Amino acid sequence: MAKTTGRITDTKLKNAKPQEGEYTISVGDGLQLRVLPNGTKSWRTTYTSPETGKRAKLSLGTYPALSFSKAKQLNFEHRQLLAEGIDPRTKKAQEKEQQKALTEHTFINIASEWFKLKKTQVTQNYADDIWRSLERNIFPTLAQTPISQITAPMVIELLRPIEAKGSLETIKRLSQRMNEIMGYAVNAGIIHANPLTNIKAVFQRPEKKHMKAITPQELPELMQAIANANIKKTTRCLLEWQLHTITRPAEASNARWDELDLENEVWVIPAERMKKRKEHRVPLTPQMLDILEVIKPISGHREFIFPSDKDPKKPCNSQTANAALKRMGYGGRLVSHGMRSIASTTLNEQGFDYDVIETCLAHVDKNQVRSAYNRTDYLERRRKVMCWWSEHIEKASRGSYSVTGTVNIKLVV
Repeated sequence: MAKTTGRITDTKLKNAKPQEGEYTISVGDGLQLRVLPNGTKSWRTTYTSPETGKRAKLSLGTYPALSFSKAKQLNFEHRQLLAEGIDPRTKKAQEKEQQKALTEHTFINIASEWFKLKKTQVTQNYADDIWRSLERNIFPTLAQTPISQITAPMVIELLRPIEAKGSLETIKRLSQRMNEIMGYAVNAGIIHANPLTNIKAVFQRPEKKHMKAITPQELPELMQAIANANIKKTTRCLLEWQLHTITRPAEASNARWDELDLENEVWVIPAERMKKRKEHRVPLTPQMLDILEVIKPISGHREFIFPSDKDPKKPCNSQTANAALKRMGYGGRLVSHGMRSIASTTLNEQGFDYDVIETCLAHVDKNQVRSAYNRTDYLERRRKVMCWWSEHIEKASRGSYSVTGTVNIKLVV
C-alpha cells in the first residue's frame, strides 16, 4: 500500500523506517521507493505499457546507492520513452542484449562454440588443422571483435596478404570456415544474416589438383623401390599396409593393435578416426596378416602398430609415408594418398562392382536417400576383392620385394 508523506525530500527518504509489511513512498510521475521489512529500499517506476496497455513496473536500483536525484532523472528518461511509444522495459532488455553482444558474442567465443560441434564431425587431425588455421590467420585480428560487427570488407582485407603470397588453397579453406562460423551464429540467433556469404568469389580460385598417383602399370616399379629403399622396417611395413588396406594416410599410420579382430580377420577402424565419422571394417587378407607378423616384434607390445621413432608410445606421423616416397624418388609423382587411386583404378578396370569398390575406399554415398536405405558394408564381398588386390600387389612385387617374403609369383599382365 502506497504511503505519501507530503513533500518528499532526501532526508525523509533516509529516515523512512521499515514496517512489518512492505510499503511504498510515491514521489510523483510514477516514481516510487519500496521499503521492505528488512530495511532494504529500492526504486521503481510504474507506468502503462504502450505495448500491452497494462500497468507495468520497472526496477531502477537500490537507495541510497542510486540517489534521489539520479532516480528522478532515470524516471524522467523513461517518461520520455513512453511519450515516444517505447516501453522502458523493452528498451532496457535491448540494451542488455547489445552489451552482451559486445562482451560475450566475440568472434573467438562464437568460433569456440561452433568448433565444439565441428570437431565431432571430423577426424581429430582435421579438427586440429581447422583450429590452427584460425589461430594463425584470423584470431590475432578478429578474436575480440563482436561477431555482429564483422563485415565482408573487414575479412577481405584480412585475407588479401595471404592471397598475395599465393596461398589460394588456404584462402579457400579460411573462407569456408569463416562462413560456417557465421552461419552458426545466424542459426543460434546471435546475428540476423551472414555477411560473408560467397566471400570466396572475390579471391583467385586455386587450381584443382588431384592427388599425385602413378599408373597401375607402374606398381611393380613401386614395389621394387620400396624393397630397395633405405628406410626403416616400420616405414616399409606402413607403406605396404596402406597399399594393401587401401586406407587413408592417417587411418593407416594411427592403426592400433586393439582395433584388430584377428579371430574374424577384420580390422575395425572406429568412427572417430574416419574422415566421414563412420566405422570402417577392413577384411584382413593373408598378406595383411603377414605384414602384422613382420611388425609384431617391433610394436606388438605397444598400443600402436606403427609407433613413432621419437616416442614409441605415439603413432608415427601421417606424413611418414609421404616423406619416404620423396626419398625414394617419387616426389611430384606419387603421394601416399595416391596409392588409393592405384587401387581404385585397378579394381575398376578389373570390373569389380562399383559399390563394393567405393566401400573398400570408405567413400560415403553422396545420394543421401540411397545411403539411408543402403546400410550394408559388403564385408564378405569386399573380402574377395581385397584378397584379389593383395594377391595383385604380391604378384607386382616379383616375389622378393614384399615384406611378407612371398616368392615366385608371376606378374599380372
